[in-house]
Amino acid sequence: MAKTGTTTQGLRTAIERSGYYPTLVAEAVEAAVGREPVSSYLVHQETTFDANEVRRHVTVLVLTGSRFIVSHTDEQAADDTSPSPYATTSTESVKLGRISSVVVSRVVANPESYTPGTLPREVVLTIGWGAVARLDLEPAACSDPNCEADHGYTGSSTADDLSLRVSEAGDGPEAVRQTLAFAQALSEATAATD
Repeated sequence: MAKTGTTTQGLRTAIERSGYYPTLVAEAVEAAVGREPVSSYLVHQETTFDANEVRRHVTVLVLTGSRFIVSHTDEQAADDTSPSPYATTSTESVKLGRISSVVVSRVVANPESYTPGTLPREVVLTIGWGAVARLDLEPAACSDPNCEADHGYTGSSTADDLSLRVSEAGDGPEAVRQTLAFAQALSEATAATD
C-alpha cells in the first residue's frame, strides 16, 4: 500500500490507513518533521515472507521545503534479546542539497505498443545521499592472455541509500501512480537546490 499527498493531516491519515502500528509510526515521523510544512509524502507498507515468518514493515518518505525524511519501521518476533515481539523504528533527516541522485526505474509491458501516460507495471525508486554506497570490485586484468601480473582491482561505487519497489500486481495501480508523483516532487525539489 502506498499513499502520497501534500498535507500533514493527510500524512497522518495515510499512516493510519496503512494499519501498521500507526501511533508509533506517526509519532516518529511527526517528531522528525517538526513544524515544517509537508510538501509531499509517500507511505509504503510491505509484507515479506522469511522462512516460517511473516514480517511487515512500513517506509514513510516525507518531503519538506528543506529536507527529505525517511522513516522505516520493522516488526520483530520474540528472540533472545526480547521475550515478546517488538518493533524498531528509525528516522533520518537529509538536507535536500545532499541528495545526489533520484533514480526512477520503470518496467513496462509490451514496450512496442507503449502510449504516453500508461502506468508502468513496476517502479523502483532509488535515492542516494551518500550515507550508504555499494562497492562492486573485481580483479583487474590486461589484454595479454599470458600475463600473470597482479593488476589490482577495478570496480564501481553506487549510491544505494534507499531503494523502494512498488508493483501494480502487488501494490495496485494507485501505489505505482503515487510513487511516481513522489519521485517527481523529490526530483523537482532537489533540482531547485542546485
